Amino acid sequence: MEIQPIAIFHSPFTSKFGIPKQSGLVKELEGTIVFTEPYRSAEALRGIDSFDYLWLIWGFSANKHAANGLTVRPPLLGGNTRLGVFATRSPFRPNPLGLSSVRLKSVEWETSQGPVLHVLGADLMDGTPIFDIKPYVTYADCHEGAKSGFVDQHPIKRLQVIIPDSLVQTLGEQQTEALRKVLELDPRPHYQHDPNRIYGMPFAGRDIHFKVEGDTLTVLP
Repeated sequence: MEIQPIAIFHSPFTSKFGIPKQSGLVKELEGTIVFTEPYRSAEALRGIDSFDYLWLIWGFSANKHAANGLTVRPPLLGGNTRLGVFATRSPFRPNPLGLSSVRLKSVEWETSQGPVLHVLGADLMDGTPIFDIKPYVTYADCHEGAKSGFVDQHPIKRLQVIIPDSLVQTLGEQQTEALRKVLELDPRPHYQHDPNRIYGMPFAGRDIHFKVEGDTLTVLP
């Protein structure tokens, strides 16, 4: 089976560093979906605005290396414990496909690029190919009380984030809040804890540099 992108995702992230490791973790993070021909048509989206959430099936296009084993080391477990690839959401898979649930904020029906979807909470890099979109249906997709394996024993820890006023003024309120929530998740590799190291990542067209000491992340001016 050969598949081709039906759309391209656009987000503030032009590199993998800093992207939330799951969809929905940063609900303020906005992205857009621009369709390719022949799907750049309102007919292909007829009825989509009656759904609150969508499933995106997409490709790990930034991964340069294919999966080379049957086990992976989830970052949530510190990068030291191996689990089966099919028991994780690792991007290094036999077929490099991702699955994300995003909130549909709005549909811009008439643009120079055809209809455009504005979505919230995605974990995709700018330029990511999307292979399919399906509506999220609560009676089939929501399973209350379901077990989540090792994730249940390792709750997400969030950092305190300090952002200088100069950057807040530049980014604006919405982008600043999205950046804050992204940094709260601690984008560093799990094995790096040097309080003197300066990390950098692109976000919304700017280079963001920060340091982490203890539970506090400070964005540098």
